[in-house]
Amino acid sequence: MTTTTPLAAATTCCAPLGAPSLSDDQAEATARLFKTLADPHRVKIVNLLATSPDPVCVCEFTGPLGLSQPTVSHHLKKLVAAGLLEREQRGTWAYYSLRRAALGGLAAALDLGGGTR
Repeated sequence: MTTTTPLAAATTCCAPLGAPSLSDDQAEATARLFKTLADPHRVKIVNLLATSPDPVCVCEFTGPLGLSQPTVSHHLKKLVAAGLLEREQRGTWAYYSLRRAALGGLAAALDLGGGTR
């Protein structure tokens, strides 16, 4: 009968973590982006924009979100400030589109699909 000591079991059960790929500044910036996305309405806005081939007018968000135009504008302003959206003024209306590079940065920070496990 073979017995394993707790120390031996601990050293063989887990692979060591890789070196961190984010600097402290990058981790802080990424955390700010996730904080901005912590609101379900903002996640829905990003989803609506991700599925739209063209920029979307602010007025088109009110129905799907069930929110008033001023509330939608507030959420859009936060997403623009975080660098996740681009805003284009067309007359009296504002149109929004995703900054896909910013979303790619979030995926890269999590190393989605890039891990070995």
